[in-house]
Amino acid sequence: MTQSTMPRSEDPALTGTYDVIVVGGGAAGLSAALVLGRSRRRTLVVDAGEPRNAPSDHMQGYLTRDGMPPAEFLALGREEIARYGVELVRDRVVDVSRGEDFAVELAGGRIAHARRLIVTTGLEDELPTVPGVAERFGRDVLHCPFCHGWEVRDERFGVLATSPMSVHQALMVSGWSDDVTLFLHTVAEPELSDDDLRRLAAARVKVVPGEVAGLRVEDDRLTGVRLADGSTHDRSVLFVAPRAVPQTGLMERLGAELQETPFGAYPVVDPTGRTTVPGVWTAGNAMGFAEQVVHAASGGYRAAAAIVGDLIMSDLDATVTG
Repeated sequence: MTQSTMPRSEDPALTGTYDVIVVGGGAAGLSAALVLGRSRRRTLVVDAGEPRNAPSDHMQGYLTRDGMPPAEFLALGREEIARYGVELVRDRVVDVSRGEDFAVELAGGRIAHARRLIVTTGLEDELPTVPGVAERFGRDVLHCPFCHGWEVRDERFGVLATSPMSVHQALMVSGWSDDVTLFLHTVAEPELSDDDLRRLAAARVKVVPGEVAGLRVEDDRLTGVRLADGSTHDRSVLFVAPRAVPQTGLMERLGAELQETPFGAYPVVDPTGRTTVPGVWTAGNAMGFAEQVVHAASGGYRAAAAIVGDLIMSDLDATVTG
């Protein structure tokens, strides 16, 4: 099949059995689909269109793509996979079952079948319920200094504490600014250990007790953090720690083993992303909280390469025994 005759439809017929269905069209899913397409494997990507980094204007730390808008990155990825005959459907997977193959049910009512699955459904960030935080998330309310620290370097940082682990976040962001204030918010000062207090002092992080009631915004810019007692502290950036909510519903339906972590329950996997369910792999934030875009793309590549090998050996074994 030449490139000019490659299918580019985002409304494929979903007929027959695919070699692989990739659930999720973010960096991990598209990277996996690219490898699978280049390996001449009939592949379908089901994309609900809800990438984790959608609130951000730019993504950083990806060599040659530093500063690229996430939507542009994904659009280029979709163009690339289409060159190799990969099909993509804009829909959501609502159920999956395993018989002779995997039956994947879409929200639109259609069912697609595949020999193998890659689940790259990611996670959702559940933000602290402080007025203004959700509206400004990804702009001047941030969560990751590696993602955004350079862009806001040397500004007046605030860190919203929602657990004693927020001390670690405050210490980390001090590498990008000498002016950091830790707002204890829902954390009581006695919950901080002596080591916490010594490190905060060494990093010159100011500790402010009291619940945060909201943000002060002027001309569409964060200018301060307002406490419940009415006092306001001038800040231009606020770091928060969202609660990670892994999207593991499909894994649970398939009976995959999960393991608890401080950031939620994730599938037990081998180094290629293979889960405990035969024929099912995962990549990206579906397998861990800290997977950045570059990690997700790498994980998708590894999972796809492992699946290609698995399919080749499975077919050869069937020929030998058949």
